[in-house]
Amino acid sequence: MSRNLIIYFSRRGQNYYNNEITFLEKGNSEKLAEFISDITGADMFEIRTVKEYPADYRECTEAARKELQQNARPRLEEYLGSARGYDNIFIVGPCWWGTYPMAVFTQLEQIDFTGKKVFPVMTHEGSGLGSAERDLKRTCKGAKIVRGLAVQGSRIEESEQSVRDWVRKYLK
Repeated sequence: MSRNLIIYFSRRGQNYYNNEITFLEKGNSEKLAEFISDITGADMFEIRTVKEYPADYRECTEAARKELQQNARPRLEEYLGSARGYDNIFIVGPCWWGTYPMAVFTQLEQIDFTGKKVFPVMTHEGSGLGSAERDLKRTCKGAKIVRGLAVQGSRIEESEQSVRDWVRKYLK
């Protein structure tokens, strides 16, 4: 039986949601990661940065833009040292400036993906997957990258069937 892992980054607090900034107790990407875990039985690993992003949404997006421009690798509170024992790895996160937050790449660069199947999954409010699939192909050397899934964050609650269908299609 295949072993599944979800590596995710999510933002709680102020988020862009349904064309306005609102406060979320739980980030959209975390909700989606939990949903995928319920479907697949996957273990979960949350990426948390040592230095928190600004609480203000607009300040956070500026910090994220600067990290992207600098190709930064923020320090993490904890690192997943290995993906040994897992066959399928779901990478779940928000689409920030067209790709995953740089903290996601900090973690991914620590893992040997040889022989793994990698599932790009992003939450967004209009930008879809951005360059996530291409960026994972470059970062997750030796992995097979499957066609990704983009879910509008403000529609997480109503995305159950489409997520379930996507998982069934690609998790074989």
